[in-house]
Amino acid sequence: QLQASGGGLVQPGGSLRLSCATSGSAFNIMTLGWFRQSPGNQREPVARITSSGSTNIADSVKGRFTISRDNAKNTVYLQMNSLKPEDTAVYYCNALFSGWNYRYPWGQETQVTVSS
Repeated sequence: QLQASGGGLVQPGGSLRLSCATSGSAFNIMTLGWFRQSPGNQREPVARITSSGSTNIADSVKGRFTISRDNAKNTVYLQMNSLKPEDTAVYYCNALFSGWNYRYPWGQETQVTVSS
């Protein structure tokens, strides 16, 4: 499982960096993705990164969020800048096997709240 962390309460316009770590030995070859779910809404994809470092960012956060990975630490990051109240959600990470199709049961999530 992948465990997300780094969430918290931040004011609009602020920044947070989320981390997602796993102990899996195949981390280096995984495509990894971040998802989020706000109350009353379905889980939606946010960003993904391939094993070679190619990224895909959802239109709703493009230009504000970036995804990166550190294979030596088995960790993927989501840097979130210029946060808006509508970014408030529970954030998850997972490995992907095709498109946005996730591979594993959902692990530990992290709550992000953007509010003044």
